Amino acid sequence: MPVADLSSLKIHDNARSGGSGGKFWRIFSASLGVLVLLIGGVFAMRSREPVVEVAAARAANSQEAETLLNASGYVTPRRRATVAAKITGRVTGVLFDEGMSVSEGQLLATLDDSDAKRALDSATADRKASQAAITDYEVQLKYAEIALRRTQELHAAQVQSQDALDIARTNADSLKAKIALAKDQVEASATRIEQAQQNVDNCVIRAPFSGIIVSKDAQVGEMVSPLSAGGGFTRTGIATIVDMNSNEIEVDVNEAYIARVEPGQKVSATLDAYPDWQIPSHVRTIIPTADRQKATVKVRISFDLLDPKILPDMGVKVAFLSEVPSRKKVKNQDQAPAAKAIIPKSAVHGEGAACYVFAVRDGMLERRAVSLGRGIAGDVEVIAGVNVGDELVVNGPENLRDREKVATRARE
Repeated sequence: MPVADLSSLKIHDNARSGGSGGKFWRIFSASLGVLVLLIGGVFAMRSREPVVEVAAARAANSQEAETLLNASGYVTPRRRATVAAKITGRVTGVLFDEGMSVSEGQLLATLDDSDAKRALDSATADRKASQAAITDYEVQLKYAEIALRRTQELHAAQVQSQDALDIARTNADSLKAKIALAKDQVEASATRIEQAQQNVDNCVIRAPFSGIIVSKDAQVGEMVSPLSAGGGFTRTGIATIVDMNSNEIEVDVNEAYIARVEPGQKVSATLDAYPDWQIPSHVRTIIPTADRQKATVKVRISFDLLDPKILPDMGVKVAFLSEVPSRKKVKNQDQAPAAKAIIPKSAVHGEGAACYVFAVRDGMLERRAVSLGRGIAGDVEVIAGVNVGDELVVNGPENLRDREKVATRARE
């Protein structure tokens, strides 16, 4: 049996060096791949630019009024009506729905008019009977007048007695009285016809003015009444109509500050539903009475321009403005510096002297220190740091940085 030569089992130097080199290249390739993935991930993260909402700085008006007083209230229409029937009846038709626009006189609902029509037919029949009686009495009166003339001639010839003449004259006068009575009955029947026709017309409910239906209060088959007859099973209204063109603001002003309010004064209104929308308005009237329990005076404010988004009973905040800003001079000092622009308060970060904003130029953020002036409703004056037309970030991530790339969208 041959003996194995173990001395022949060895690794040559060239093979040893080649294996070490392969292992090195494998480790190098794996490290390079990890590095490429890391770099790609970093670039991928950087490519995801944050999205921010921007708004442009507006020009400051030196004559823009300053806020004298703030108050809150609700949108209330001057013309708002709950349409009800004039009579008690059962609803037979409802021709509207919530949100529907209606015009003045438009048919809204109908009531059961069977009883009213029967009363109308009865009154009409009475009038016809009275008119027929008049015709009959007139025919009888013609004969009675002929008989009266004949009796007068015979009495003059001393053929007929005085008693016969009196009877003939009485018959004629009686028929004249019956005709007059029948005519009065015709007029009474005509009055009853008008009344019955009015009852029939009352079974039809129409819109008292043009507006929008905001409430549907009755359904077919229900009983309605102008009074709360029948307890909780009887409706007192058919629908509620609001004239959207009469919307205004009603606020309660503390009586201690009512001297700051006067009719015609400019007002800036902000709906709770649209906090970034300032609506120019003005004071329409001040109700000349105070609420002793709340110590307030009611003030009504009209919108300068109505909008379909303004709905009744919406909450609203108002700022009563002065006609001219009160920039009083301090002794031995110059007048307060004029504002360069007006920006939303939501664009300002920090407080006091450390206030700053983020401006967007060519898709990149610029952090700017700003000097602020007085506040005007939801805005603030900028004395330095912002120019008119600059796009400023009003809403975005909290970790924004200077010189950071961002994607922008206009504020809604």
